Amino acid sequence: MQNEQRIPRRTPESRAVAERVQVAMALSARLNLLAFDDLDGRRALLTEIFGGDVPESLTILPPFYCDHGLGARFGEQVFINQGCYFLDLGGISIGDRVLAGPGVTLSTAGHPVELAERYDALTHAPIVIEDDVWIGAAATIAPGVTIGRGSVVGAGTTVAKDVPPMSVVTGTSVVERRRLGR
Repeated sequence: MQNEQRIPRRTPESRAVAERVQVAMALSARLNLLAFDDLDGRRALLTEIFGGDVPESLTILPPFYCDHGLGARFGEQVFINQGCYFLDLGGISIGDRVLAGPGVTLSTAGHPVELAERYDALTHAPIVIEDDVWIGAAATIAPGVTIGRGSVVGAGTTVAKDVPPMSVVTGTSVVERRRLGR
């Protein structure tokens, strides 16, 4: 993962993350219980989830799931459809006029790949989605990825490396990157 950082387990930092996860998940659960037409209630909870004002032009349709909240930033005229997951510990930056279809997952966190280290830390790296990007339904964006301006990510696509500006990417094929030590 590009720009990977680690948070060791059993540290004050990891405890603070765990506490924030509880807050963000509780707020997300409350958001998902609101009447669909309670726009003021939705905006108030989104402000709490994201730790500050969000653009008036931001639309996030519930259900919406977020595990941290403080790491997401939004441009103008952003539309997030139903059933999206933002795992934003590593930071998510979304530019202007971005569209995310239903069931999109933006995941900035993980665990070390090596088996001997896997349970010792959380890893995280930011996701950057530049202006005018369209992400199709059920796409997954991995930690450390930048999606360039004007690009389209096809429905169901898993994006694990940067997407150049003005590109269309699709697919879910498995590519073996390397073998792990035993």
